[in-house]
Amino acid sequence: MANKSIKIVVLVGMLLLMAAVIDPLSAQCAMCKAAAESNIKTGGGDPRGLNAGILYMLLLPYLLVGSIGVWWWRNRRNENQQVAELTDKDFVQE
Repeated sequence: MANKSIKIVVLVGMLLLMAAVIDPLSAQCAMCKAAAESNIKTGGGDPRGLNAGILYMLLLPYLLVGSIGVWWWRNRRNENQQVAELTDKDFVQE
């Protein structure tokens, strides 16, 4: 029970820390900022495309890692089910 309480306290602390530093984290990288500023100086419009590109680049690694994790989890679950079925058959035959 104490271990679960510690995990909750750590999680809440991490969330509070992230909330405290959210303003600096929302800034763009130096190259993206320079590209956005030069676009505005040359008469460019709304930088929605730049923001969409940044989000696209941010999303791809998470999708790849998540896909590999789901694939691994499903294979592991199927393997455990097959082992359980083979174990049950061994007990029935004896």
